[in-house]
Parts: sequence; C-alpha cells; structure tokens
Amino acid sequence: MVAERLRELREQNKLPLRVVAEELDIDVAILSKLERGERKLNKELVNKFANIYNENPDTLMILFLSDKILYEIQDEDMGEKALKVAEKRVKYLKANKTK
Repeated sequence: MVAERLRELREQNKLPLRVVAEELDIDVAILSKLERGERKLNKELVNKFANIYNENPDTLMILFLSDKILYEIQDEDMGEKALKVAEKRVKYLKANKTK
C-alpha cells in the first residue's frame, strides 16, 4: 500500500510529520491521514513525495495506481477476471497506439 510506503520513507529519512507537511504545503493532520490511508492521494502529491524522499517516482506511482485499481475491484466477484481483461486491453491499445 502506498500509504504505508510513504510513512516508511519518512521514517527512514528521519523527517517529522511537520517538516514533510510544510514541504507539501499541507496540514500535518492531512499528512497523517494520507500515511494511514484515510485520505486519498493524487498524482501530484505522489510525485512531490518522491521528490522529498529521493525515491523513484515510478515506484511510488505504481503503488498509487495499484491501490486505486484494488479499491475499485476488491469487492467485485469478477474483479480478478476483469483485471486480466483490462491488462490485455491496455497491451492492445499501447501496441496499436504506436502504429
């Protein structure tokens, strides 16, 4: 989960919540909720976190996107099958986009 990873990165960098919140220009309470997964992230914040923690932005973005997908399909009976179909469609669309 991206929220857990963000907390790990902050702690590894020995940064207090208030310092990171200030860098992100958000309230400390909001940052705390983001790290607990109680508030949704957006792409802009994910990239800002990557910059603050000197983390590969792609790594955090993959976690962010996988969380979004999981949130949408986790309670669906056909979620796993739909995910497989979506993966095939993404590959097809990317292959045909370059032509």
